[in-house]
Amino acid sequence: MVADGLHVLFCGINPGLMTAATGHHFARPGNRFWPVLHLSGFTPRLLKPAEQGELLSYGLGITNVVARASARADELTAEEYVEGGRLLTTKVTRLRPRWLAVVGVTAYRAAFGDRTAQVGPQERTIGDTRVWVLPNPSGLNAHWTAATMAEEFARLREAAGAGGHGGSVSVTMPSS
Repeated sequence: MVADGLHVLFCGINPGLMTAATGHHFARPGNRFWPVLHLSGFTPRLLKPAEQGELLSYGLGITNVVARASARADELTAEEYVEGGRLLTTKVTRLRPRWLAVVGVTAYRAAFGDRTAQVGPQERTIGDTRVWVLPNPSGLNAHWTAATMAEEFARLREAAGAGGHGGSVSVTMPSS
């Protein structure tokens, strides 16, 4: 799900088993990527994983740090993350998105050797591409609610000049 010159290239950690089975990114029902993408204003409606192709029309794309599917990201090795970071750098250099958005601070730290990285914009650039670390939308990440994730995604959307499809920076939704 990539193209040249995207506003934002979202980068997941690696495909989960449901994603590997369906071919659709963030396909596991408990994953909050698609709802958060909509709540943050990147998309005009809530997309289903099977509709991921629509992202390109919004200047958005999706890739992964590591290509190997696993049930959980903690099954990946340090070597896989480092090699994934190297391959991702090559991909970003070739595609030149305005922003690379890595979803998962732990994955970003492991792939790019930046132990102190926090969620938000990073000092690192890849060519002219800026880098933003987003919270991991997995249902296993209980530190972030869908609403607080949507606020962080909206900060990126505003910085990237992307979307603006009815979302706002202040997102309110019931906690579940």
